Amino acid sequence: MKNILIVDDAEINRDILKEIFKYNFTVYEASDGAEALRMIDTYGEKLSLILLDLIMPVMSGMQVLEKLNEMGLISRIPVIVITGESTAESDERAYECGAADIIYKPFASGVVMRRALNIIELYEQRNDMEKALLSKTREVMEFQRKLEKNNEFLINALSSVVEFRSLESGEHIQRVKCFSKIILEKWKELNPDCGFSEEDIKLMVEASALHDIGKIGIPDKILLKPGRLTAEEFDTMKTHTTIGCELLERFKQEDSDFYRYCRDICRYHHERYDGGGYPDGLVGEEIPIWAQIVSVVDVYDALVSPRVYKDPYDIDTAFNMIYDGECGTFSPKVLDCLRSSREEIVSATNKFD
Repeated sequence: MKNILIVDDAEINRDILKEIFKYNFTVYEASDGAEALRMIDTYGEKLSLILLDLIMPVMSGMQVLEKLNEMGLISRIPVIVITGESTAESDERAYECGAADIIYKPFASGVVMRRALNIIELYEQRNDMEKALLSKTREVMEFQRKLEKNNEFLINALSSVVEFRSLESGEHIQRVKCFSKIILEKWKELNPDCGFSEEDIKLMVEASALHDIGKIGIPDKILLKPGRLTAEEFDTMKTHTTIGCELLERFKQEDSDFYRYCRDICRYHHERYDGGGYPDGLVGEEIPIWAQIVSVVDVYDALVSPRVYKDPYDIDTAFNMIYDGECGTFSPKVLDCLRSSREEIVSATNKFD
């Protein structure tokens, strides 16, 4: 049987209501608001309904409603106010405090029972719907988590093809993602009006993994050449930025922020702030900030990592080369982020070693 709590300081009223409900419910009683709260604390959401008088000693019914709101129970346990001294003002306040219904004394047993059953059914249906929605939401979130994990795996696998061809350690992609995340978060901290959300940064970091995907189309004799490239070979190497965009174009999704980040990073990560980069010779803020950040990260990692054509530089030398413009010109604001993030980047670099 369902449980019902009758709260009224007048014993005769409790007896009348108990007589109405005793055959369909297990009935509990309280003679004032304080006792009612103790009963509610004991039985909690096992209660299917509370019948609550407003005018009582120790604690009024309105105070009980306010407490139920504080406890977060008013949306779970329906409360029907029972009163013989009603005003429009008190009725409005009771509804504002979460009362599901108001029944006026003297009671008509059939009406009281029907309204009580209707309210209980309504709340049960709502609670069941909320539970079903919560369960479905959890299922969707779990599916989304698995989908994101699978997407990350595929992105990392695809981007690692380039590293495999380049005979590299396989960690360049992970380092670029790690360093990009550090500087993107620093950019958001130093430029709070940039409008980046955590989801934006997450997508930018994932997109950074595909910055060199176009190298798939570069011949091995150039990609793996241990010495300095000729001018003609370097021109061919430069095309990895546009080849990557051509590859991404085949999987283009309209109005996709992720596609936009991937394309911008792929095409513009060799652009330089003074216009001295490639493939388009963009200048200053013409270069999307996410591409600028991946650009400086890519340069840093190339400096501190061994390549077929060079030994690694030490970390201090690598930072100074970037600051001094030996690897091209970067935005002063991006360099500020790099300086501010130096400790985190050094720590992350050492963890990869």
